[in-house]
Amino acid sequence: MMVLVKLLLAHLLGDFLLQPTKWVYAKEKLKHKSLYLYYHTLLHGVLAWIIVGEKSFGIWAFLIAITHGIIDFIKLHFQKNKTKRLWFLVDQALHVLVLLVVAYCYQYQNLNQYELDQRFWIIATGVLLLTKPTSVIIKNSISIWTPEEPENKDDSLENAGNYIGILERLFVFFFMITGHFEAIGFLLAAKSIFRFGDLKEAKDRKLTEYVLIGTLLSFGIAMLTGFLTEFILLQSL
Repeated sequence: MMVLVKLLLAHLLGDFLLQPTKWVYAKEKLKHKSLYLYYHTLLHGVLAWIIVGEKSFGIWAFLIAITHGIIDFIKLHFQKNKTKRLWFLVDQALHVLVLLVVAYCYQYQNLNQYELDQRFWIIATGVLLLTKPTSVIIKNSISIWTPEEPENKDDSLENAGNYIGILERLFVFFFMITGHFEAIGFLLAAKSIFRFGDLKEAKDRKLTEYVLIGTLLSFGIAMLTGFLTEFILLQSL
């Protein structure tokens, strides 16, 4: 179980936090001709090997890197503007499937010793998932309903909504794993109060529905991650 958690942590780091936006644009434009595709592939292998922390995992890290590069290669060549959302989901599903297979195979050939407490890896993976990865997942999931940009867009802080979403998910996550469920209701009510004025002033039903869907998805993913983290923590005892 812990090998899988570490591999998921490495994947989240490599695919989201440590992949600059210019890498993504360059890969989409140049496809296999972009050096960033190979940097990205190598990064995944290195991260997997370092985070698992076992010399014997080297061959498996190499396998993860190669399969990651192949999957990304296929996505870059077959995705279109209309199918980006679908290919994003397929791409992530295939990467996770590879990690599941590698973790399962490696578990039965080697018994690992962990220097850090298991709770650290479990909670760190949950926290990382709720930052940029979840923001990207939500953005891709509801992109079909994205409303037109408001005229007063310059009045708001750049990327403020993204950071607010990350902070609220982290609050929900830690409320979940510490057993303070009542605080989640308070947080949701507080956000509703602050957003009510903006939505009322906008007088745009589509914008209201869009914000509501995004908020419910954000809270739902955070709560689900909290439940899964608690379950894995109990299983690791």
